[in-house]
Amino acid sequence: MSTLAVAKKDFRDALRSRALWGLSALFVLLSVLIAYAFGEFTTEMGVEEQTAEGLAYFLASQIGLFVSVTAIVIAYKAIAGERESGSIKILLSLPHTRRDVLAGKVLGRGATLAVPTLVGLAAGGALGSVLMGEFAAPAFAALLVTSLLFVMTYISVVVGLSALTGSTSRASMLTIGFFVVFEFMWGAVSYGVVWLTNGFALPPLSEFPNWVFLVNQVPPSAAFTTGLTAFIPGDISGVAGPDFEAFYATPWVGIVMLVFWLVVPLAIGYWRFSNADL
Repeated sequence: MSTLAVAKKDFRDALRSRALWGLSALFVLLSVLIAYAFGEFTTEMGVEEQTAEGLAYFLASQIGLFVSVTAIVIAYKAIAGERESGSIKILLSLPHTRRDVLAGKVLGRGATLAVPTLVGLAAGGALGSVLMGEFAAPAFAALLVTSLLFVMTYISVVVGLSALTGSTSRASMLTIGFFVVFEFMWGAVSYGVVWLTNGFALPPLSEFPNWVFLVNQVPPSAAFTTGLTAFIPGDISGVAGPDFEAFYATPWVGIVMLVFWLVVPLAIGYWRFSNADL
């Protein structure tokens, strides 16, 4: 119950953020515009056939930036801010353990981000389905469930990083650094390693080593897109790059990677937080 009490308070506090409401309104508008474009301009966009599954993938492609940026905005101060202001001592003077506080922060901030994400996807899915005259409940259910996992994963990462320090400035640097490295720079990592191991030259995509598939799934947004194909039929080669034939070249690797990011950073943050001198 202590965890839920912290989560409820955190949820109410996070809802006061104007930046959150602005980003949420922008995402809902973007989802509706994307769905309209998909429903009305399919041929012009290079899509051969309108399908509900295609719309689900098209909406999913817009989630990564919104979730990652919004998670940073609403969660980087989750623990660091409480420690810097000293309010963490008041919070812990109540019948809450440090584990309750950390778990409550994840649940509260996760719920805060999940609401606009799911609302935006639902609005886009509804409009797109009306325009196409087709609705696939399993595809959109899979999109919503996988998106919820992605939201909780990113919140867990940011809260875990926030728990590593008692300074909001350092917490912001850690979370922004994570975003830049894994969401912007990571794509060059696998290509760089292949380039080095192939005598300073890139081979044709068809000759890329199988391990590139695993490396490409490390960023949470890439794992989300790949993991979605575990529930909705799709071509994972379009997500990962070339065709891979290894036994591990499966969409479920994306789900496994999301679970990794959901658990490991938070566990490290809890270890640091539980031993910190407040």
